[in-house]
Amino acid sequence: MRFAAYEHRHRHRVAVVEDDGTLFPLPGVSSLSALLVETDGLPGLLASGRQALDVPPGPHVSEVRLLPPLQPTSVRDFVTFEEHVEGVRRSVDGVAGVPEQWYAAPTFYFTNPHAVYGHGDDIPMPPGSAVLDFELEVGAVIGREGRDLTPEQARDHVIGYTVFNDWSARDLQGAEMKVGLGPCKGKDTATTLGPYLVTADELESYRDADGFPRLALTAHVNGEKVGEDLLSNMSWTFEEMTAYASRGTRVVPGDVLGSGTCGNGGCLAELWGLRGEHTPPPLGPGDTVSLTVEGIGTLTNTVVPGAQPVSVPAGRRRGRERP
Repeated sequence: MRFAAYEHRHRHRVAVVEDDGTLFPLPGVSSLSALLVETDGLPGLLASGRQALDVPPGPHVSEVRLLPPLQPTSVRDFVTFEEHVEGVRRSVDGVAGVPEQWYAAPTFYFTNPHAVYGHGDDIPMPPGSAVLDFELEVGAVIGREGRDLTPEQARDHVIGYTVFNDWSARDLQGAEMKVGLGPCKGKDTATTLGPYLVTADELESYRDADGFPRLALTAHVNGEKVGEDLLSNMSWTFEEMTAYASRGTRVVPGDVLGSGTCGNGGCLAELWGLRGEHTPPPLGPGDTVSLTVEGIGTLTNTVVPGAQPVSVPAGRRRGRERP
């Protein structure tokens, strides 16, 4: 089942999306995030969706403004594709290969849940950046609360999937990473989710023998294909990622776990590392990025000018008085 959040005639609604694009609004539901808390898992969400199919249909998806399928409670973005790590390391540091420590656990960072955009939204340039990049990912959505889960238990906590674009200001990110912490303003301006939330049962038939969804991933910039990969090239399954995310803490309904960027052109930085130059060039105002994930849909956004950076002084080199 596919769910969409949308705006129509100044109202926010949540609906089941039929194959022909017809929307069947869920009565009284304006937030999928809130519905996930109420339904507590996939069976409850599917039951709510079936109720929507018993009422008259709403508008067609082409007649509404699609919103992000949900407003995440948190966003953990993992790094699970070896090829992406290789390419970006070569681009940023000129170093080949994957660090051995990377294989020890599925690393992630937290990104901004308050800067989430939907399909068709304009994406502003991050203030102060001239080197914007897209990143083609899949986001897994948590539908039940859990703590210290095993991968087997985690399977009941992943309720569905959406396309995930992790917009990255590479110039800002590169400078920030020299401090020895994770990225901050380099990843802070925008994340796009959409166009739909596709429930986990819809993608079961794509699983390979090792539990990886074998979904085709494709990236286009201004209509030209720049990358393609398979989601099954991840080094950890979403269940393993969820188990790791829940270690010593909680995952809750509405949490989103990004797969990390796929390889073979899943972002421009990987291509820059392979080619030794910025080809294709960084994204700028007027560029349109379309990311397609088999079984989920296509997520499209256009970059527009952003705000000018607010001036902040450099850190003071302070004297070290003591009390």
